[in-house]
Amino acid sequence: MIECEIRAFIPEEKYNELLDFFGKNAELVKQDAQETIYFDCKEDVRIQRNNFHSKIWMKKGLLHDDAREEIEIICKREDFENLQNIFSAIGLQIHIKWLRKRLEFFWKGCTVCIDFTKGYGYIIELEKLTTEDDREKAVDELREKLKSLNIIETSKEVFNEKYEYYKENWRMLL
Repeated sequence: MIECEIRAFIPEEKYNELLDFFGKNAELVKQDAQETIYFDCKEDVRIQRNNFHSKIWMKKGLLHDDAREEIEIICKREDFENLQNIFSAIGLQIHIKWLRKRLEFFWKGCTVCIDFTKGYGYIIELEKLTTEDDREKAVDELREKLKSLNIIETSKEVFNEKYEYYKENWRMLL
């Protein structure tokens, strides 16, 4: 399966407005607090501890692509430090760390994540799993849904700029 996603930075006021809107018009799937570590390696390999479990996962493709294949292994929540120790023991350094509060909703056939990431900002992300053949159609559908919320998709360039800034300053920002 391919994960298609469209995202936008939003101001805090829009974040609060969206929480209210989706609280009334969508199914709340979960609330989560996530600590995610990206490792300094060729592939996009990460570990995460959230309210429910820990996991290791890899995303293929480029960082802010609209569609990427994901490979994921779920572990016990308490295994997070062991996962971090394994990656450290094989020589991988922490590339970046994220602390995020996420509310996930199911709305009109897609997953909507409303996020606050410490030091990074407020983001809305619309996601849909699909096949390789249907990826363009799924991305177009997500873009239409985002427009229906009066939100303009943030360009890959802006996401890349903000990511680069955060990558250089995350220790100070956290």
